Amino acid sequence: MKKTVLIIILLIFVVGGFFGLRFYNKYFGNNIEKEGYVLIPHEANFKQILDSAAKYVDNKESFESVAKEKELDKYFKAGRYHFQKGMGNSNLVNMIKAGNQTENSFRIGDFGDIYQMVGKVTKKTELDSLQFIKDLNTIAAEKGYKNAEDLKKYFFIDTYNFFWTVTPKEFFKKFDDQYNTFWNSERKAEEQQSGLTRDQIYALASIVYKESGGKKDEMRTIAGLYLNRYRKGMKLQSDPTVIYAINKQTNFKESIKRVLYKHLTTPSPYNTYANPGIPPGPICIVDKNSVDAVLNAEKNDYIFMCADPARFGYHKFTASAEQHAINAKAYQDWLNSKNIK
Repeated sequence: MKKTVLIIILLIFVVGGFFGLRFYNKYFGNNIEKEGYVLIPHEANFKQILDSAAKYVDNKESFESVAKEKELDKYFKAGRYHFQKGMGNSNLVNMIKAGNQTENSFRIGDFGDIYQMVGKVTKKTELDSLQFIKDLNTIAAEKGYKNAEDLKKYFFIDTYNFFWTVTPKEFFKKFDDQYNTFWNSERKAEEQQSGLTRDQIYALASIVYKESGGKKDEMRTIAGLYLNRYRKGMKLQSDPTVIYAINKQTNFKESIKRVLYKHLTTPSPYNTYANPGIPPGPICIVDKNSVDAVLNAEKNDYIFMCADPARFGYHKFTASAEQHAINAKAYQDWLNSKNIK
């Protein structure tokens, strides 16, 4: 009798363990074959969700079963979801139902215009670039601007995190808030002292950024030089503005490695060889350092600058036209020696 009871108890444990293990594996055991990100659009249907998940889950049938039980076909939130090793079906389904998506990183670089930036950014968002630009145009109009391109000054070079489902309004708000924080009372006071409008500050900052290659240690010197030229009534004669003028005409499809004399007459309000004064707007998205460099420009007597072939990425500065001619020839000789055209 005791032996029979023990056998029955043992069978109960075995059977219970078997079903318990199946239950655990179905709901909580690892069901990730490989890690990755699943993108679920707002208009997705249940089959699309299953097809997207199928690339990463090991047991597709068990995932579908749990998804149906938890009514994922009725209740899900769009997003970019990280399927990680160790996650079970219950975790995966609950993550999608709760909308616990993973942010994506966006690098905002020195894009020449907003359309370039949007083209890169929207590769990591649900919306296409045309809709994104359309919504940014609306935001620009609400701020009293002509179009999205006039929003360029609101963006700073840096890396930012956003959700795949970010809307243009949510996207811009981050930069609008950053812009308003950046322009604190101290910088507004420096702005007043500079005698420049904010648009002029950003236009000069973009020239400073391009001329310095983003190197902070030359920015204030370069800013001082261009302010000297501007206040003396001289043309700024900045090569990056010529390159920008050409790029605008070719939709940024032409690569200019060397500015030639034929380029200097390119008709454009941004061409500082053809036009006096500061361009009507920035020639690229800038970083905070370049704006601060204009607000706190170095007081110097430099009028000329030329790339220094002995220190790649840096420049020789001078107030002497004769010395500048020597520096310029040395640089032209270096370009010719490298067959850079």
